[in-house]
Amino acid sequence: MDLRHALHRNPELGFEERATADRVFRHLQQLGVACECGIGVTGIVAWICGDRGEGRRIGLRADMDALPIHETSGVAHASEVAGRMHACGHDGHTSMLLGAVEHFAANRDFAGTVYFIFQPAEEGVGGARAMIADGLFERFPMDAVYALHNWPALPVGQFGLIEGPIMAGGDRVDIAIHGRGGHGGLNPHGCIDPVRIAGELITQAHAIVGRDIDPLAPAVLSLCSVQAGDLAGFAVIPDTARLSGTLRALDETTRNTLRERLRALCHGLETIHGARIDLSIEDKFSITYNHPGPTATARAVIESGFGEAALAPDYPPCMGGEDFSYMLDVCPGAYIHVGSGDAEHTHGLHHPAYDFNDRIMAPGITLFVQLARRALAESA
Repeated sequence: MDLRHALHRNPELGFEERATADRVFRHLQQLGVACECGIGVTGIVAWICGDRGEGRRIGLRADMDALPIHETSGVAHASEVAGRMHACGHDGHTSMLLGAVEHFAANRDFAGTVYFIFQPAEEGVGGARAMIADGLFERFPMDAVYALHNWPALPVGQFGLIEGPIMAGGDRVDIAIHGRGGHGGLNPHGCIDPVRIAGELITQAHAIVGRDIDPLAPAVLSLCSVQAGDLAGFAVIPDTARLSGTLRALDETTRNTLRERLRALCHGLETIHGARIDLSIEDKFSITYNHPGPTATARAVIESGFGEAALAPDYPPCMGGEDFSYMLDVCPGAYIHVGSGDAEHTHGLHHPAYDFNDRIMAPGITLFVQLARRALAESA
């Protein structure tokens, strides 16, 4: 637990995980494990070859970055950096993967190679894509890749796993409405009011899912922030209003429909009001798609290692996003939710009072190890 708590005290944001990566590197050195650093800026890939010769090549991935949130958990190992904290448990994931490294460093009784991927910048800033662009799968070819994530919505002892989409594809939406400001009392009729347009846009955008999307296709379109004018200028119509939000879907057809309808809405409001509306839709996460073979492997590992009841029944996909999705776009694999909720850990991910549940450290290490061992033993 000491390593996890040390990481928690010293959180670093995406692509800034230099001290975290250095701590991982030094731990790998102590174990005598080969690695390469600086992959995707601050990422690390380590590998261990089995003593039984060549065989399959299996990847295990953990994320390392923290979030720009001020911690209020009150735990003894709380963040020592104001405005930053490990509010998603990546400190725990990194520690669990290092635990798996320790196991394989001491037990090389297998054929093949296990790769350990310590990924930077998972939180929407493109760490997986950076590692892939840096030749992750060309330099370290893998037959399958696995990742896990602690999941407070599931109780300790349960695991969430489904074949196909398990996490949504997600986009960031930014909108700038450029109108013509003026006096809100003297000449509102001579203005092009971006606040009025923003109100119409918000109302109509939030109706897209209900009227333009198949009701059997999960989708989200949320405009979450608005900035316009100054509250002190109560009679001043501003020139510009800005909005930001997100759209999510579990299939690309629905995702593209959301994008197209939002573009059409902005164009229509431009025409009606004579404003200029700049819309930016940024791809943040691909759909996290669990491949059939690796999902079956993960299911077998959980059932044999933790019991059939450990798999959460009728587990639904989640509309959150996950950067590991880009690795699954390139290499077959599976992503698993590890239940971490209990009476002492009730706060959800990204909450300022959240703390990773150390009770799941040992099960997480065991899951990583058994995933790799079973996948290595499978026929090519």
